[in-house]
Amino acid sequence: MRQLQHDGRMSNAELAQKVGLSPSACLRRVKLLEQKGVIQGYRAIIDRNATLSMATVIVQITLERQTEDCLRRFESRVKECADVKECYLMTGDADYLLRVEAQDMSDYERIHKEELSRMPGVVRIQSNFAIRPVVQGWKG
Repeated sequence: MRQLQHDGRMSNAELAQKVGLSPSACLRRVKLLEQKGVIQGYRAIIDRNATLSMATVIVQITLERQTEDCLRRFESRVKECADVKECYLMTGDADYLLRVEAQDMSDYERIHKEELSRMPGVVRIQSNFAIRPVVQGWKG
């Protein structure tokens, strides 16, 4: 798994060689990990400077209550929001930490008004705009 985290595009033959398995055994293990949901997908890490400028916003969400029903309703709704790229249930002051991608400040205002503030149970939204990434992607 560590090898795939580092380079999800490597060939099965290359992966097999690195982990000391035959190509057929390696492929079986990778397919099994995919079927079990251990490997949930493969992603490309995009250089934000080489693409259209996007704003990364780190958002802390506080809910009115942390009951199982409140958490489930919020999580169900946040999964539907295409602008939310990551969401974590947290310990500490905020209940959730979100990574939101917006085209610009006015786009984030739309996301805040039309998406985040309408999510069930939300009583507080704290937004922080990222200046630039320092560590991104897989390290190992």
